[in-house]
Amino acid sequence: MFRDIPQAIEVTQGHLKALAAWRNAQGLAGRRMPQVSPEAGKLLALLLAGCPAGDAAELGTGGGLSALWLALACRATGRTLHTFELDPARAELARQSFAAADVLDVVAFTEGDGLKGLAGLPGLAFCFIDADPGQAREAYELALPRLAQGGLACVALPPGMPVNVLVDRKPAEDAQTTPPEPPAGHAAFRRFLFDTEMDARVDAVILPVGTGLLICRKV
Repeated sequence: MFRDIPQAIEVTQGHLKALAAWRNAQGLAGRRMPQVSPEAGKLLALLLAGCPAGDAAELGTGGGLSALWLALACRATGRTLHTFELDPARAELARQSFAAADVLDVVAFTEGDGLKGLAGLPGLAFCFIDADPGQAREAYELALPRLAQGGLACVALPPGMPVNVLVDRKPAEDAQTTPPEPPAGHAAFRRFLFDTEMDARVDAVILPVGTGLLICRKV
């Protein structure tokens, strides 16, 4: 998959990474655009390629960078990626990205509520959840019964979330400095991560890749 990435995909990935870097450098919350790291994107593609038969879903398309990595696995294994984005500006960027990368043969994009979209999908082999952290638990519970045995549900951790769910936050470099309060919703998301690791329906692990990635295999 990675030795012969089509030029159209590589160029589009480069444009998206440059755009994300520019937006993030502005320091304007409304313009920031989180993107998966190359390592996380490749890991997701490898995981999808090894899944049992069935299509894939993604909640939270963003600009489309993670979907481009998943599209490589879909082409290699004969699947379709169903990806959903609610934000109109990001949805338009994703449309442009998919057209430029020439992946519409394996990517079915929908602008709208990913939870509703996921509820309408048939059986799946893989689901990547990279949407609002407050929706992670609901998305996970929707995805799990739709996954084939051996299928994977992967959840991106929000920036700043400790990979160790028993740790509230990273210690301050200066012991005299009070660490900043974690963003709103981190406590609930951390509880979701803890509950998932204890969930008897899956084998789960959290990896320190990108901002962190929860990987759950349905048993």
